[in-house]
Amino acid sequence: MDSAQWQLAESFLSHLRTERRLSAHTIAAYRRDLVCLRNFCDKQDIVAWGDLRVHNLRRYAATEFASGLSPRSVQRRLSGARMFMQYLIRENHIKSNPVVEVTAPKASKRLPDTLDAEQMALLMQVRGDEPADRRDRAIMELLYSSGLRLAELVGLNLDMLDRDEGTVRVLGKGGKERIVPVGRYALKAVADWQRVRANLANVDEPALFVGTRGRRISPRTVQAMVKRRATEAGLPQRVHPHLFRHSFATHMLESSGDLRGVQEMLGHADISTTQIYTHLDFQHLAQIYDKAHPRAQRAKNK
Repeated sequence: MDSAQWQLAESFLSHLRTERRLSAHTIAAYRRDLVCLRNFCDKQDIVAWGDLRVHNLRRYAATEFASGLSPRSVQRRLSGARMFMQYLIRENHIKSNPVVEVTAPKASKRLPDTLDAEQMALLMQVRGDEPADRRDRAIMELLYSSGLRLAELVGLNLDMLDRDEGTVRVLGKGGKERIVPVGRYALKAVADWQRVRANLANVDEPALFVGTRGRRISPRTVQAMVKRRATEAGLPQRVHPHLFRHSFATHMLESSGDLRGVQEMLGHADISTTQIYTHLDFQHLAQIYDKAHPRAQRAKNK
């Protein structure tokens, strides 16, 4: 963004100082926020303030949030951008304000502690080649690969995984169904488990994952297994199944900046479109997944 465009920002800051009579501290905060917005524009090859559109600002908010900024701080940056755009409208530099349709993520959606990609890779290195070892590898790979809830994972049946398409059909909260991509590491681990599944599973058991008694594995068994495997891997923090989901979401947001796409893959109930589970643009989600997930990069020639 050239000096002429930044001069518009300087005029806005001068307006805040002379007409709005805001404090030097507040004006400095607005300046920092506009610098951040300018840096984002430069990375996105946006050369003028008037070229900003709603989808650009949504990506900006998602990127800031994914970088670790709190929802309140994201909202402050959006508020500053909104005021700046309103000023540009008043001065006849632009026609509309694209920020008015953009909101910051809610605080409740802030992701908790996660494992980084290297820690997650270490956790996946399960020792042993017994059927239970192969099952455990498949469970953890699938949890991280597709961001599944624990209840969704234990509820999987054999016919819900499509290895040819690299997808899994999931029944989420409220019985809502969604299709989620599965990365090549998880597909390989699940295939390895399925080759020995008959050694543990009862003949009539439809569940993909089973426990020692041959029936569908229980949530508590998965929780205990994950905790034990994390200890074996030497990870310092408490690891639980939902941490895989948090790590999946965080890593995808950091890599793609596509908050909406990640929300769709997670199956969050508060996605704006009301028909999210029947009108997913799966090709779009698959592209996001393949580009962003640390353990994706599915083989293109099957």
